Order: sequence, then C-alpha cells, then structure tokens
Amino acid sequence: MLKKEKVTLEMKKEIIWKHDGGMRVTDIAREYGRNPSTIGTILKMREKILATDAAKGVTRIVKNRPAVLEEVEKLLLIWIEEKQRAGDTVSEAVICEKAKALHADLIREQPGTSAEPEVFKASRGWFDRFKTRSGIHSVVRHGEAASSDVPAAEDFAAEFLELVKTEGYVPQQVFNCDETGLFWKRMPKRTFITQEESRLPGHKPMKDRLTLLFCANASGDLKIKPLLVYHSENPRAFKRHKIDKERLSVMWRSNSKAWVTRVLFVDWVNLAFGPAVKQYLLDNDLPLKALLLMDNAPAHPKGLEVDLLEEFSFINIMFLPPNTTPLLQPMDQQVIANFKKLYTKELFRRCFEVTDCTTITLREFWKDHFDIVTCLKMVNTAWKGISQRNLNCAWRSLWPDCVAPSDSDAPESTVVQDIVALGRTMGLEVTEEDVCELVEGHDDELRDICQKWKEVQTFADLHHPEKHVAHDAGNFYDTRVMSSFRELLKRRIKQQTMDRFLTKKQRVEEEPSSSGPPES
Repeated sequence: MLKKEKVTLEMKKEIIWKHDGGMRVTDIAREYGRNPSTIGTILKMREKILATDAAKGVTRIVKNRPAVLEEVEKLLLIWIEEKQRAGDTVSEAVICEKAKALHADLIREQPGTSAEPEVFKASRGWFDRFKTRSGIHSVVRHGEAASSDVPAAEDFAAEFLELVKTEGYVPQQVFNCDETGLFWKRMPKRTFITQEESRLPGHKPMKDRLTLLFCANASGDLKIKPLLVYHSENPRAFKRHKIDKERLSVMWRSNSKAWVTRVLFVDWVNLAFGPAVKQYLLDNDLPLKALLLMDNAPAHPKGLEVDLLEEFSFINIMFLPPNTTPLLQPMDQQVIANFKKLYTKELFRRCFEVTDCTTITLREFWKDHFDIVTCLKMVNTAWKGISQRNLNCAWRSLWPDCVAPSDSDAPESTVVQDIVALGRTMGLEVTEEDVCELVEGHDDELRDICQKWKEVQTFADLHHPEKHVAHDAGNFYDTRVMSSFRELLKRRIKQQTMDRFLTKKQRVEEEPSSSGPPES
C-alpha cells in the first residue's frame, strides 16, 4: 500500500493560514485527509510553527555539520519547492545533482578557497538523512510518477487486494500485460554507423519500429508468448530464411503503423494467452480461474470478456485507473526496461561475434546481415533473460504479500556496463549515458508527432475560410489530444535524464554513510 504523505512544515503553515481565514477544522481535516485531532494539535503549536525558518525547513540540526552544507540544504529546499510548484518532476537523482552543483558554487564563492575544492558527493546516505531533516515527501524515482494519481492508486490497491482475497486468487493465477515499442535496429548516436546513416537519403533503418506486448503471472513462473506487431506481414527476410510464422517465439501480426489494435489484442488473448493459461492451471492442479490486469490503453477494450472464446470464460479482466500505471503496473516496474537492456546487450554481443570471428566488418554486418529474423532471435533471448525473481518483485507496489522472500536483494545488474564494454571492444564511442538514451528510444517519434501537429495547426489558421472555426477546432484538439503527447514526451525526456543520473550514482556514490549503510 502507498503511504500517506508526511505533514511538512509548509503544509502545517497552510493549515494555520486557512484556519485564520475562517476555514473550519473539520473542513481542513477533510481537505488534507487527516484526523481533526491532528489539525487541532497543529493549531495549538501555531506560534512555534510560524516562527520556524520557512526557507530552512529543517527541524533537527546535527552538531559540527559544515556551515556550507547547511546553506546548501536551505537553497536546495527553496529550489525543490519552486520545481514542485511548476509541476516539474523532482527525483532523488536530480536533487543530488543539484546539491552537488550548489555546494560547488558556494565553495567557489568563499574567500581564500584552495585550488582543490572540497568534494561533496551527495551520497544516498546523505540524501536519506536530508529527507529526514527536511521532511520532503514528494520525491519520486521515475519521471512519470510525478503526474500520477496517488489517491487513485491507493484506492485501487485496496480494491485489488480485496478482490484477490475475496476470489481466492493465488499469484500463479494473476497476470499483467503491457506493450512497448522497440527500435530494433538502432545504435547510439555517436557511433560511426549512426552518423553514416544520418547522411543517407530516404528510409532510415534505425527508425524501424515494432511493438511488443509482454505478459506474465505474479509468481513469475509463466511467461506468455509475446505479441509482436510489425509494419510488414511478410518481410523479405522471412522468405530468405524460410520462416514459418506459426513456429516463431512470438505471435506475429502486422499493420501499417506497427501498433497493437483492439482486434490484434483480442486475437492474442484468444490464441496465445487463453490457451497458455488454461494449460498451465490444469498442469499445476489449480482452480480454473484467472485474473488479467492491464492499463486502459485504447487497444485494451472495455468489455473484453464478451470477445473471449467460451472456453476462456474463466478469465476475468481488471483495469488500472488512469495515471496510476507508473506506480502500480508490474510490467512498468523495471521488467520492460530490463528487457530493453538485455536486448541491447544481445545486439552488441552479436555485432562483436560476427566482426570478431569473420572478415565481415561492422558496417557490412549492419547493412547486409542484420535483419528482422536476427531481431526475433534477440527478442527471444532477452525475454528469456527476464528472471522469475524480476517478474515476481515487480508486484511489490501492488501486491507485496505475493513477493517471495529473499535472503538479500540481488545487486544491480551490470548489463549497461557489459554493453559499453562490448561497444568499445568493437571500436565504438559508447558511454553508459548513450546506452540509457538508446534504451529509451521513442522520443524522435513523439517529437515528429508534435511538430507535424504544429504544421497542420499553422496551415489551418492561415488558409481555412472560417478562421474562428479553425481556431476553435484546433484548440479543442490541442487540449484534448496533443497535450497528452506533449506530456508523454516531457516525461520520457525527464526519465532518460534521471535514469542516466541513477546509473552514474550506482557506480560512484555507493559509499557507507556515518549513520550506517543505506537502505535498499
């Protein structure tokens, strides 16, 4: 269950100001989701709270802490408040980077500063203590969570757990599915292959995208055959390699945009998901009932039960509320992200093997020997590489009791470092930031959508015979449709930045704090 936000100093002051303005205690309590007795306690401490330094926000001062660090935390709290008022994402990684920058600036401004300035690493231990001292509560670790509906997530989590208890579901019977796009032939921007392709006219293979739908159960021991949607029904490589689509490790489907549609999703449920789940339940002597949890994407139709074949009527459907996916959806809790990292590692490994063991150059491999059939093999390898532990732990936010106990959490994967090492072995200029950016590869497409809409809107404003009609219609579409795309692009850009910060931190800032090792 998601925890209730801590009552911060600023929140206490707001409560006092509202009460002074004539608002009743019961109304304040309802607005902040607190007991009236809690509000009463805050009001009794009115003088002490209002006398507290608002910029500081720190109620516990540790002796012998450097004065410059106290100043850093004061400025940092002001900066965090400004970011939150602006609706921007504030993550642990971003806060730590800002703290280091503030510290460096303050040290430089001090008179008589030595040539070797003091280094402040903003470690995880410092961050945990800073949170305790300052009472900040709106820190998120993933970009999308900033725009998530936390109350709705809390309500849904309670509803979900009640359903599981009432219906008697066990982790083996509960499934989650989600889609993701994959630019299957993309390399980091600074490699010579990417630079070479950018100068070529016409179709760019690195922009070739497919969509994958992944699904597994909460116990993590059953992975359903993925759905793969591509823009071509019969690629040339299939004929060349004599591919039988029915024997692929994925369910192959196509449409011009390579998107999962309602028809394709229902097809997958009846031909892949239903049969696999039914056979699994029978093989494991489990009751013939299952729950499929998914988000409310357009391809996931309401009333899906009507489209199920009669033999799969034992499958129940449950939808996540809007804007709760980043908080609750299991596949979004590092399952899909880990798949993309494993896929990228397999891509680099294949490039290395071919160029190291043959006379084929990397350019020749990329141009003549890397096709969609090779991609399918790598998709299969990467999906197999997602461990049962990873799939099971992904349910921790929604269903913590179903997560199997472990002696210790597994250390952070070194997949990104492996990719960098393989790339450098082949003579490519690859950094960990490049790999993180490569894994999050949808931004170009979203930018194109937003740019094309601007062009259409400008053209309509200039040439439509009824300017006011075009203007009103454009504003309506811009607000109801395009705003979602722009927000999605903004969140993904922030996610890339924060992931890169986190990757760096895990390498260079894993140091013990004075108060003991940081919590995982």
